[in-house]
Amino acid sequence: MRSDLPQEILHRALKVAEQSEVFSISSRGTSVIFEANELKQIETKESSSIALRIFKDGRVGFATASGVDDIETLLDMAVETSQFGNPAKFQFSPFGAYPQVSTFDSDVEETPMEQMLETGKELVAKVTSHTPDISCDVEVARGTSSMRIVNSQGGEAGYDKSFFTLSMEGIVVEDTDMLFVGDSESSCRLLSGIGDLADRVIRQLEMAERKAVVSTKLLPVIFTPHGVASCLLTPIALAFNGKTIIEGASKLSDRLGEQVFDRRLSLWDDATIAYGVGSYPCDDEGTPSHRLPLIAGGKVSNFLYDLQTAVLGGTRSTGNGRRMGNSPPRPAISSLIIGVGELSFTDMVKDVKEGLIVEQLIGADQGNLLAGDFGGNVLLGYKVENGEIVGRVKDVMISGNIYEVLRELLGIGREPRWVEGILQTPPLYCPRVSVATKDR
Repeated sequence: MRSDLPQEILHRALKVAEQSEVFSISSRGTSVIFEANELKQIETKESSSIALRIFKDGRVGFATASGVDDIETLLDMAVETSQFGNPAKFQFSPFGAYPQVSTFDSDVEETPMEQMLETGKELVAKVTSHTPDISCDVEVARGTSSMRIVNSQGGEAGYDKSFFTLSMEGIVVEDTDMLFVGDSESSCRLLSGIGDLADRVIRQLEMAERKAVVSTKLLPVIFTPHGVASCLLTPIALAFNGKTIIEGASKLSDRLGEQVFDRRLSLWDDATIAYGVGSYPCDDEGTPSHRLPLIAGGKVSNFLYDLQTAVLGGTRSTGNGRRMGNSPPRPAISSLIIGVGELSFTDMVKDVKEGLIVEQLIGADQGNLLAGDFGGNVLLGYKVENGEIVGRVKDVMISGNIYEVLRELLGIGREPRWVEGILQTPPLYCPRVSVATKDR
């Protein structure tokens, strides 16, 4: 994509519109993929896209294209959509000073493909040496992207970003029993070594060696960091989204400043973490990034806004305007952080007379997420009896509501970790979660 293309599109758009904004992004990534313990493919992908947003006759028009060969067609599409667009109640920003946020590591871009291939082989070898009959899917990926945004108010910003990801999923089949394990790591920096990731997967395999049975009842549940992500992340993100707030769809819409959660619980969105996958100096509308408290001491502190929802909500953008695919900006998280507590995971387990550890849930996004509900099948979980992990559970479902389980926690862990690069959380020890199992 030509470096002068955004300015050219901006200049021509101002001939037909009152205000305009041009957002461009290009990316390149390489993945080394293993399936069933064997190398399947090595692929490299490149993409570029450009989005135009205009204000014409008091309404917002939007158009996007993958690489622009015909600027007139892009302009025509933006003008046409403006006839049916939302009223232009906000203004594009002239931008300003941005925080220094590290998002690019040149070592990622320079990593040889042979090194990525060897990393994948080592990961497969270490896990299969522990459990020979496991079938592993592994991906080692690296990439870079470049973002630029300009607008008619004189605003201009951009940054480069890198990413490196290691991920593994494994399955062990024994007759009709299938055990699923897996983990991943992501960063804007080069990840060196496979030890921690492989060790965590091996730990899952060891805890799953025995099987255990639970009954249908309310039980205390310890959510590991992966468990928190699979069960609670989506309803929490929706609850604090500025769009659901102004629509009155969130149960937190009229509860700003109120004590809704456990007093020990703190949550914030932070786009300024060095080399965080979700970090950036500015959002996709050019608003500076910062650390935004969402829950402080159990009280609802802030919500996530982009330019449009901020005006409708009578406030200012929080720097959370994100573009997903070919869609216009909307409020979204950058990186969510749950504050650590004082209880170790080991002490949590010792405290449980009868309960569950939930590592991974599937189908959790099928309930009434706006009401805070979660639920699904426990893909990987363990039963705890008298302070000890006694085995893996099968054919178990859990369900609950974030406002109920997070109102009064039994404990917050002191060992946080990143999940998929967008959530950092310790284990959470919840007092009562509905557990259902098949009749035996």
